[in-house]
Amino acid sequence: MSIDTLTGRFAALTLLFVALAELFVLIPAVSNFRTDYLQTRLEKAQIASLALLAAPEDESITAELESELLANAGVYNVVLRRDDVRQLVLSSPLPGPVAATHDLRQRSTLRSALAALRQLADRRDEVIRVIGAPVNHAGQLIEITLSTGPLRHAMVEYGLRVLIGSAVLIALTAALLNLAAQRLILKPIRRVIRHMASYSAAPEDARLIIKPAARITELREAESALASMQTTLTQALKQKERLAGLGQAVAKISHDLRNILTTSQIFADRLEDSADPAVRRAAPKLVNSISRAVNLCETTLAFGKAEEPPPTLSRFDLRGLADDITEAELLLLDRAAGPPLVDFVTDISPNLVIRADRDQLHRVLSNLIRNARQAIEASGRPGTIEIAAAETDHDWQIRVGDSGPGLPQKARDFLFQPFTSTTRKGGSGLGLVIAADLVRGHGGRLELLRSDGNGTEFCITLPRGSLGENLADG
Repeated sequence: MSIDTLTGRFAALTLLFVALAELFVLIPAVSNFRTDYLQTRLEKAQIASLALLAAPEDESITAELESELLANAGVYNVVLRRDDVRQLVLSSPLPGPVAATHDLRQRSTLRSALAALRQLADRRDEVIRVIGAPVNHAGQLIEITLSTGPLRHAMVEYGLRVLIGSAVLIALTAALLNLAAQRLILKPIRRVIRHMASYSAAPEDARLIIKPAARITELREAESALASMQTTLTQALKQKERLAGLGQAVAKISHDLRNILTTSQIFADRLEDSADPAVRRAAPKLVNSISRAVNLCETTLAFGKAEEPPPTLSRFDLRGLADDITEAELLLLDRAAGPPLVDFVTDISPNLVIRADRDQLHRVLSNLIRNARQAIEASGRPGTIEIAAAETDHDWQIRVGDSGPGLPQKARDFLFQPFTSTTRKGGSGLGLVIAADLVRGHGGRLELLRSDGNGTEFCITLPRGSLGENLADG
């Protein structure tokens, strides 16, 4: 039985506490034995002295008889006080001076226990005086002298007998407690462990969910909590499995649909050269619709990937990246019918160099700027999109703001949840989700700073250290 197991520790603690309890019992027991031993010597000495006093006054006892009476009583001298007269009844030579006096008439539990412990610790054979009250009121007091050697020997023998009995009791108690713990506590715990192991092997199997059956309240509560957790996890895994299957199907459909739409886009571009004025006017709208459909397919495919690749960091000019994105957006504006409604303002120092994955940051900024442009266009009023950046000792901060109508409350509540944050008809609601994932991959964060009637502003924060130092430069 290892001490590192619950069984081993429970058994060790049981032995320890039972041994401590027996120790607290042993000390008073030995103390009482010492008091009884001395009281017995007083009684024997009283009987011996009364036998002598009962003899006729004209007859004296022999020295041999006196020695035999003293030996039977286990004492050296016996003194009786009767009628206020102190009388030496029996006597013999003392082997040494009297070392201490003990008055049994003044009994104290603590004092008796300390005297017993000192008696056990002192190996010297000394002479002590013991004073007590005679039995049956046969005098005022009785006083004896005796040797401590036999007393200590008797105390040691008695203590050993108590210890042996206690050891048997300790072993029996520990065995019974361990058996009870095995049956009442450890067996239900092992049952829970077996259920957890079998469930972890197949968490999608609802048959492996534990059924609370423990009789102990705490263990039953633990089993109920485990069953609730397993039920929730199993349902979540099944839902994720269904979503994964649906995602694969959508990804396949989006892939094939994107190829079809790309071909359609090529042919739609040629309609702008048609001789029919109505066809030429409708061609840009058709191209834009197909472009949005292609973008939706590409976005869905990107989101359907298991995970984005880790960023490959490199140092590049942020102003140049922002200019590339705004130029691409301006080309789309130029192709749209009617005058452009959006104006771009870039407030980035030409000397600002950041360290990030250029392609991933291009996707992040493109999503934010495209959302801002589409929001302004949807409002039908001219607006401005501003891209600004700053750096501190710890990070880079890139802000993308617009003067559009702002996001509705529903969109703000589900801002970074897929398929729920879109406010545009035909949108997928994946742009911000993908952007936030890409920024988190850099160890940064994407936050909505404000969104009201005056427009919307997002902030990208990228750390300058830690994560970048652990990734290879491109």
